[in-house]
Amino acid sequence: MMFPKKTKFRKAFKGKIKGFTIVGSSVSYGSYGLKAIEPARLTARQIEAARRAISKYVKRAGRVWIRIFPDIPVSKRPAEVRMGKGKGSNDHWAVRVHPGRVMFELDGVSEETAEEALTLAASKLPIRAKFVRRIV
Repeated sequence: MMFPKKTKFRKAFKGKIKGFTIVGSSVSYGSYGLKAIEPARLTARQIEAARRAISKYVKRAGRVWIRIFPDIPVSKRPAEVRMGKGKGSNDHWAVRVHPGRVMFELDGVSEETAEEALTLAASKLPIRAKFVRRIV
């Protein structure tokens, strides 16, 4: 599972996901990509599940790039705890994904295989995503 080695602050604000992405909106490493259509907060587990789905479908052929990294700590209070007494402890790590962000890239396989693998990965994520090709 992915998480940062070191952070400047222990806990983070929830934050809002406004607007479209500018950086990371085009396929730059591989030939095919999976682009987010709507905003969401993805957890490290969801990213790992999508990565496993891709690598299992392509039978570890080709190369996969993960263009997002979960660097935001998400805190959670235990069940049945009364209000007050401060913020809960860190539960998991997440990343804010803006619409238009390329999350995964794939190269070294045929277009049909890549499309099927990335569609399978998109079904593991809680957001709508689309298959995109590199514009040459």
